[in-house]
Amino acid sequence: MTLRALILAMALTSPASAQTDPSTAALNAARKLEQASIALTEADSARDRVRALTATIQAYEAGLSAMRDGLRRAATREAQLTAELHAREEDVAQLLGVLQTIETTAPPVLMLHPSGPLGSARAGMMLSEVTPALNARAQALAENLHEVQTLRLLQQNASETLTEGLVGVQTARTKLSEAISDRTDLPRRFVEDPIRTAILISSTETLEGFASGLSEISEGEIAQTDANVSNRQGQIALPARGVILHHANESDAAGVTRPGIVLATRPRAIVTSPTAATIRYRGPLLELGNLIILEPQPGLLFVFAGLQEVYGETGQVIPEGTPVGLMPGETPEIGAIFSTSGDGTGTERSETLYIEVRQDNSPVDPESWFRTDKDG
Repeated sequence: MTLRALILAMALTSPASAQTDPSTAALNAARKLEQASIALTEADSARDRVRALTATIQAYEAGLSAMRDGLRRAATREAQLTAELHAREEDVAQLLGVLQTIETTAPPVLMLHPSGPLGSARAGMMLSEVTPALNARAQALAENLHEVQTLRLLQQNASETLTEGLVGVQTARTKLSEAISDRTDLPRRFVEDPIRTAILISSTETLEGFASGLSEISEGEIAQTDANVSNRQGQIALPARGVILHHANESDAAGVTRPGIVLATRPRAIVTSPTAATIRYRGPLLELGNLIILEPQPGLLFVFAGLQEVYGETGQVIPEGTPVGLMPGETPEIGAIFSTSGDGTGTERSETLYIEVRQDNSPVDPESWFRTDKDG
């Protein structure tokens, strides 16, 4: 039985109170992964394969994230209910004994009382008052037991859905790399001169020095542009799903302070261009690893460092949402996902993307340009 079928079956047979947030989250995640699988099938025939595959990867990432969250909450809820049931074992045994006595005792015996008919009537009145409360407690117990069963089945059946999602997103990443290699329709503002680029890299000691010399890496003049994103300042989406680890000018664990922000992402997360921009440089630089420098408008640079794979060619003008790279790391196996589903630790957001914004050749706080109030 698939995860979606399991939860739908539970919805038809379970009390409303047993329909927990974890199961709802898992169902929504399963739907997202199903939609991503369909999108992957259709992407090959899409007019813009790069855009279609990018959207597919983002759909997979959202679905897998929701599935992890649903499983974590399911594990937490199951542990809570199990602990409560263990703590109430004696109370439960007494409750079941009383209910069994009520159900198996013949009605005439219930009506007999040593005090005669008046005592029997009083006993019957007391019993009529107590029985609904006992039934309510029994119903609550049954619902809790059913919820535990539902949550356990949910976790058992999520394995197949997760496996399909992990395979699907890896296939989409491979196809995306191929589609980008085949792409020839992007305009160029300039063509990179590899010799000049190598000289600039060898002679620079800082990101600031390299950014200052970017105009020297082209074969000829760099075409002028009137691109302008100033009206979106403070509202531009981050280039990847993640959470901020360090804000601008905050020291990291090693005591290093940088003018940019550090975004924690999941392994192999896709990084996209948050606006239309010119690729001013892509490749390794200093201790920053692989990075890409984008120019959304004259005098403004977005620097994304810490990538494993970098897409595009220097000088290309790319549309908003274009993939520019993938984060490092290995996609976690099913066992790792289940092992971290209880507390949210482990390898969930083990990679870090460094984001720096330079305006008129000086660093500015990236949060003055990017919308950072939404947890990705």
